[in-house]
Amino acid sequence: MDQELDICIVGGCGHVGLPLGLAFAGAGKKVVLCDINKASVDRVNGKKMPFLEKGAPEALKKAVESGHLTATTDKAVLSRSRTIILVVGTPVDEHLNPGISEVMSAVEEAALHMRKGQMVVLRSTLFPGLTRKVHERLKERLGEASVAFCPERVAEGLGLEEITRFPQIVSACDPATLKRAVELFRSLGVETIELSPEEAELSKLFANAWRYISFAISNQFFMIAEGHGLDFYRIYDAMTRNYPRLQGLAKAGFTAGPCLVKDTLQLSAFARNNFFLGHSAMLVNEGLPAFVVGQLKSKLDLSQATVGILGMTFKPNHDDPRDSLSFKLRKILELEAKKVLCSDVYLTGPGYVGTEELLAGSDAIILATPHSAYRELDFRGKRVVDIWNFLPKKA
Repeated sequence: MDQELDICIVGGCGHVGLPLGLAFAGAGKKVVLCDINKASVDRVNGKKMPFLEKGAPEALKKAVESGHLTATTDKAVLSRSRTIILVVGTPVDEHLNPGISEVMSAVEEAALHMRKGQMVVLRSTLFPGLTRKVHERLKERLGEASVAFCPERVAEGLGLEEITRFPQIVSACDPATLKRAVELFRSLGVETIELSPEEAELSKLFANAWRYISFAISNQFFMIAEGHGLDFYRIYDAMTRNYPRLQGLAKAGFTAGPCLVKDTLQLSAFARNNFFLGHSAMLVNEGLPAFVVGQLKSKLDLSQATVGILGMTFKPNHDDPRDSLSFKLRKILELEAKKVLCSDVYLTGPGYVGTEELLAGSDAIILATPHSAYRELDFRGKRVVDIWNFLPKKA
């Protein structure tokens, strides 16, 4: 790996970096994934995906065997790459405020291995203004800087498929870098849309906050209907059937994961906490587990019951448990129920039981994540809570 590389993706073996690396490798670029997780690096080099991603196993095998993709823990590869892509985003801290220290620390560490003339592309969600701050910091360290912000716009698990299908928003701190970033992403065969860094940063926050709020609307409607003893999905069907104006109305369900609520909180901070729609959406979505337990408690003596939680990942048919509301549901039930059993077809280890053990041992079952594997289960006459309206017969 002594030759010059086209792209180095820092944090490249994760859910954002690896699909992107595979897409560029598929386009003929020489790509190296730099990651501190040695287990993931070893899996990638062994042509094995560290997580579920549609179409990725085949693409990974082809990319590694062709020599277009490799992974390493050695940060020295940064100096040999024309373009460095950082996938470190802005988290929120314990006070629910954006924390920029992780991004800036990653930039400082990358700068130790960088040389002049390299382009840095920031990929994950950033608080507005942070792209230019990164540009200024690198200019201080290197004497010059070429920084772009090109936010990822894909759904986890479908990234490899969607990267080459959706338009890519491209922004940069100067015209020359903007041109380089446009050329980079056009190599994937996608349309590019040019914005200023601040506009691009806000576009990402707006998109995730919009999705979070849209899910909250349906969850609020669900709680209103079910709280009055009415069947939300009978109403939902009547509203949406053959009626185009409401085809975008989401179904109810746990709204979680590592992006939507975090980015809604970031937008709130940028709006100086005047983002009341976002605040309300968080109260609704985060309150749904407690509502479900309250409804179940009104029909069953939970203090004498074992309750099973079926599905612990944050989205169906995926293996990522990060920020899943199933864990919040578990904490609430541990205070109310005699016993709580948790199961997920994609997760094993301490704290989890198999599907059959959960079905046999539970007095009531909450379908928290609607994995396809659960659709035809025999629930043996047990009380089942299906907020998704996923099962063939609604319990």
